[in-house]
This record gives sequence, structure tokens and C-alpha cells, in this order.
Amino acid sequence: MQMSWFDDFMHRRVRGGACTLHGSTGRSSMRVRTLGFLIIAGVASAPSAFAGEAPKALREELLRTTQALVDALPTGDRDVWEKSLTDDAVIIDEFGRIAHKADTVASIHAFPKGLSGSIELRDPHVQQYGDTAILQVEEYERETVFGQPLVVRYESLLTFVKQSGAWKLAGYEDVTLPTEPPKLTVTGLTLGDYQGSYRYAPDRIWTVSHEQGELHVLARPGAKPNLLQPIGKDIFMGSDDERNLFIFRRGADGKVNALIERRKFNDLRLDRTG
Repeated sequence: MQMSWFDDFMHRRVRGGACTLHGSTGRSSMRVRTLGFLIIAGVASAPSAFAGEAPKALREELLRTTQALVDALPTGDRDVWEKSLTDDAVIIDEFGRIAHKADTVASIHAFPKGLSGSIELRDPHVQQYGDTAILQVEEYERETVFGQPLVVRYESLLTFVKQSGAWKLAGYEDVTLPTEPPKLTVTGLTLGDYQGSYRYAPDRIWTVSHEQGELHVLARPGAKPNLLQPIGKDIFMGSDDERNLFIFRRGADGKVNALIERRKFNDLRLDRTG
């Protein structure tokens, strides 16, 4: 689940070397997506497998199982997870942390006082490949952290396999979906300080401009401008799907001389050229 309403719960879990369904709000990992692609490719290429929309009864069963799993987390009901997972199940959260059945079940505890929440399953899609089924679903999480309401959205991929006539969860991965963050009022900003051209290669130039109190960055001619939302002095967040950080650097003279785009835990530096 998410750190936003799993704060203490998640920290206990991570220190123990395990993770359950989700971690804190964050971004998707290549490992999560790669595992999902490998699972799909594997079942799709199996000689006895066939791809097709799952029957309504199976779709409803997998949704019931998934809803029961996420409902069991706030209450600390380990039995639901114990019964629903295969013995070799793999659970990967949006940070790429990997856990297996024993780790996951042992890590489940009721939320401490002050933390609460629920998850609504939205827009489900179920594909069946013989004795394997894949559920793609959005998990819409409403959280309350000591009276503060939070909303986190996840896109999840669950892989079920049929064992002894029962559908069991063998793989669970999720990624965080970008949502509109709260706007912050940052005083003392002079948007004109940032306006100009920034280069990271001979023919790769970004243009930063401001208009009507808003700062935008244009990565190439004809592209959609990316609105930069201030979160601190010289620090902004993009408004596109990636929500990267844009950090303006200043020289000894106090003038902006570079732009850093922090993306996926890496920094892309652009030097100011005009």
C-alpha cells in the first residue's frame, strides 16, 4: 500500500526487509514493467494458452479476491493473504521492492490509530490465458492521516493462476499514477530570472518563458509547453505526466546559469545560453 496512510506500518515493514502491496507515493520502476511484460509474454506464447476476455464469472471472482486483499490491509487480516497467494507469489511495489508470500503475510499489521483508508477498484480488465488470468485495474485510494485527507492512484497488474481448481494470486505489481498536486504559494519569486534558453547538446535547447504569472518550459518547437509549478525558491515541478523537478542553479553573481531536470533519480543539466 502507500506510505501516506501506511506510514508507521511501512517503515516497520521495510526495516524488516519485506514489503507488501504498496510503498510510499512514488514513481514506477522498470523492474515492475519488465516483470509484467515477461509474465504476459510467457503466458501468451505458451502452446496451450489462448488470449481472450475472461468470462464474467471469472472477472467478478478475481475482483472479489483483489478487493478482499486490499480491504484486509488496514485491519491486519493475514488469513486473506495467506489463502489467496500461491506459495511462490511475487509482490513488487512501485519502488521495485520485492517480497514473497512469507514476507508479505508476516508484514501485515492493523494500521495504528490515526491512519485509515480504503481502496476502490476502477476500470478493471481481465484477460484469460488458459489456467492463467491477468487483471489490470486502477486502485483509487482514499487516505486519512491524522485528519488530513489524501488521494493516491495506482495502476496495478495482478497475475492469477489456477491451482487445484482455485484461482490464486501469483504476481502483483503496481505503479503510481500522476495526479494534480496541491498548489503552493511561494513568495519572493521573480519569474523573469528564469526566462531564457538552456542547452544540453548542440542542437538540444529548451526555452523557458513566463506569461501571466506562470512559468513554462518548451522542450522543442511545436511541443506542448510544460507548466512549471513552484514548490520553493528556484525549484519547480512539471505539470506533465512525469512530474519531474526543475531546479534552477545560480552562479556566484546570484544570476541563474543552469537548469537541472531531476528525472527518475537522475539529473539532466542544461546550461543557460541566453
